[in-house]
Amino acid sequence: MNDFATLVGRVLIAALFLAGAVQKGADPSAVEGLLAARGWPVWLVWPALGFNLGAGIALIAGVWVRPVAGLLAAYCAVTSLFHYIPADPWQMSIFVKNWAIAGGCLILAAHGAGRYALRP
Repeated sequence: MNDFATLVGRVLIAALFLAGAVQKGADPSAVEGLLAARGWPVWLVWPALGFNLGAGIALIAGVWVRPVAGLLAAYCAVTSLFHYIPADPWQMSIFVKNWAIAGGCLILAAHGAGRYALRP
């Protein structure tokens, strides 16, 4: 049961990042606006898309799960700062969700892919 739960958890977390990659590709302007508002270069949307896509695929496949999950936790921590807007309850819920996702990624980083995974 633990290995099956780990597989399902990996797939669910991966789905979030894969959807983020699709969203960035379909309409990069939303992310570009968040980047520009913080003074970051808007072209960072493209490496973020690539990272989301690659990390999502790695989690589903179960390859390099520990390092990828650790990087995803850091990514969530950094991207949460774009949503730290106390006057906007919606943005604050995204801020908190990013930290929750980081927590799930840290658990994957600590425990690995489980039995149902490809090996590099």
